[in-house]
Amino acid sequence: MKDKIDFSAAGKTATLYTADKGDAPLIVLNNYSGDGSSVAEAMNDIGCGDCSLLSVGNLQWDNDMTPWYCPPLSRNDTPCTGGAEEYLQILLNEILPETLSVLNGEPSFVGIAGYSLAGLFALYAMYCTDRFSRIASVSGSLWYPDFREYATSHEIYGKPERLYMSLGDREAKTRNPGLKAVQDNTEYLAGYYRDKGIETVFELNEGNHFKDAALRSAKGIAAILK
Repeated sequence: MKDKIDFSAAGKTATLYTADKGDAPLIVLNNYSGDGSSVAEAMNDIGCGDCSLLSVGNLQWDNDMTPWYCPPLSRNDTPCTGGAEEYLQILLNEILPETLSVLNGEPSFVGIAGYSLAGLFALYAMYCTDRFSRIASVSGSLWYPDFREYATSHEIYGKPERLYMSLGDREAKTRNPGLKAVQDNTEYLAGYYRDKGIETVFELNEGNHFKDAALRSAKGIAAILK
């Protein structure tokens, strides 16, 4: 990546790390905090393939990344309010066009990656649009109530060329009953997507949900660029 460009669109902050080549893929990364620099650095460190990386921030995380309402998982938590469909339209119709206008060239494809709830959002998006031809759901929040049932009972809008899914090997080892199904659901859906003819990679990483988030994200992006 050679240049870093900051801009805003639809009330969201965006940071674009441009590729060396104008026709390199574009990967959208929805970010909980920061400008995506830690992921961009990790991508460089592992020798990730050439791409432009769009990091979108200033998200209403528990709203923009979630497909429907989910009550708080604990006493001190906040509810998820299910604004993913609305945010996806903002991403497709406002943020992506603005991004393409500043890129020097047309990307060979557009992919989407995300960690935690953004990993859930990345999978949800493929039931709503065919804009993203490659998808990385990194430590995706697939414990989310009813998502497994939704994923297996709805048609995929645009079958991606490649799908990467990962999880930490301690993520399901939690006292919170709402999170315990995350590994079972993730492994089940990885197999389900393979059976649908999607090239799917599942990787189990060492550690809990919070370990090596930037590196895990970079590995997921590298996998879908291959």
